[in-house]
Amino acid sequence: QVQLAESGRGLVQAGESLNVSCVLSGRTGRRPFSNMPMAWFRQVPGNEREFVAVISWSGGSTYYADSVRGRFTISRDNAKNTVHLQMNSLKPEDTGLYYCAASTRVSFGIRREEFDLWGQGTQVTVSS
Repeated sequence: QVQLAESGRGLVQAGESLNVSCVLSGRTGRRPFSNMPMAWFRQVPGNEREFVAVISWSGGSTYYADSVRGRFTISRDNAKNTVHLQMNSLKPEDTGLYYCAASTRVSFGIRREEFDLWGQGTQVTVSS
């Protein structure tokens, strides 16, 4: 069974940086990790889970939500089945539960329904 495990939760002050990571483990079947697009979403209580960033299987293409573009960087290491999200210049509105997601359905996407593998989430809290 495929599992995604996030790490790197933290409490930081506005303006600081934080890196969260996600490791995929288990048998992925016909589509290995290196062929899956990977994404990060985030959610705060009472709101829907929102898209943050996505990276293509090769790492050659990335896309960010307007709210984080220029501050966040998504990257991946296919040899280690790992995806990272480097978050700089954090703001209180970046606070949320950050979820790692992988897709066996599409080659690249930003919609929640396009991703079928999800982690449990890691909490990021930014104080003002």
